[in-house]
Amino acid sequence: MTEDRDAVLQAVSSAVLAVTRHLSVREVLQVIVRSARQLLDARYAALGVPDDQGAFAEFVADGISDEQWDAIGPMPRQHGMLGAMLREGEPVRLPDIRRDPRFEYWPRAHPILKDFLGVPVLDGDQVLGIIFLSNKRSPGGFTEADQGLLTMFAAHAAIALTNARLYERGRELTLAEERTRMAGELHDAVTQKLFSLRLTAQAAASLVVRDPDRALRELDRVERLAGEALAELRAVIVELRPAELDRHGLAETLRKHVHLLDRLHPASFTFEETPVCALAPMTEMAVLRVAQEALHNASRHSAAGVVSVRLGYEDGRVVLEVRDDGAGFDVDVAAGRGLGIASMGDRAQALGGVVRVRSEPGHGTLVRMEVPPCPV
Repeated sequence: MTEDRDAVLQAVSSAVLAVTRHLSVREVLQVIVRSARQLLDARYAALGVPDDQGAFAEFVADGISDEQWDAIGPMPRQHGMLGAMLREGEPVRLPDIRRDPRFEYWPRAHPILKDFLGVPVLDGDQVLGIIFLSNKRSPGGFTEADQGLLTMFAAHAAIALTNARLYERGRELTLAEERTRMAGELHDAVTQKLFSLRLTAQAAASLVVRDPDRALRELDRVERLAGEALAELRAVIVELRPAELDRHGLAETLRKHVHLLDRLHPASFTFEETPVCALAPMTEMAVLRVAQEALHNASRHSAAGVVSVRLGYEDGRVVLEVRDDGAGFDVDVAAGRGLGIASMGDRAQALGGVVRVRSEPGHGTLVRMEVPPCPV
């Protein structure tokens, strides 16, 4: 038993060290799941952190390949055994989960689970999540001693998870404060530039007739000041990079944004992703902003029934598509009336990419952004 306790402490140590290495909550969850699976010699392990919408804010697994995850599909919802464990907050140990009345179903590509051991991750009376193992490699399934070990591990894992959340929340607050401070400084700098720009333009206008040469010099200064103001504004955009991108990455941030729109609007909003290589922060932010602009237009103006977002990789380029089946519009007319078409194009062009908008009255809209890959 001493050796078992040492193994638990070593596994917990890995999770705690993950926090001290300043890893994200999701990365800490992955360390916990991997450590639990190795500790109890299981083929599969998973940990789910519930949200308040009947799904999971985070769900990580170990023992399943990326290809299997893609085939399985969306994250599970709080139904069946997972939902029962969240409601009851008690450990569950079964020789065959499929024979339990609380079991409902798996997606077609889901691996077959048999012997099952799950325990809640508790902070006092609050269920932070559930951790479960399945298909123990050694014969006989999970034992009562295994349940005791996993319960002990989950108690310590709760501390690691809570600390990771506190660290991440503190980091976000620090970033927000720094962004606010920097945005204020940049705002002051831009204001000064624009004030100088206005005075110089007025001076140039007054000199056009009586001193054309000096007016030209003043106009040169106007151009320089305008360029500096533009650079300052771009810096504001960079510094105000959404915290969600740092925490979740582009794909997950888009997924959460689309999921939120799906809950808030009568239209159906869907998200599809194929693996995309790592992108530079500027590229991630540009793709996110174009997606948000296109989704804003679709939700506010299209009267669509279905809006789909796809993030993928085609012909050596990263591709974003936002498509709706709504009312559509005349692209040439709309380009002069806003809808952010020009700004979307500018964001892509700054990265060596392009945005194309296809739409006709009565035939929906497609916004397609293509940017070069992996400029990290």
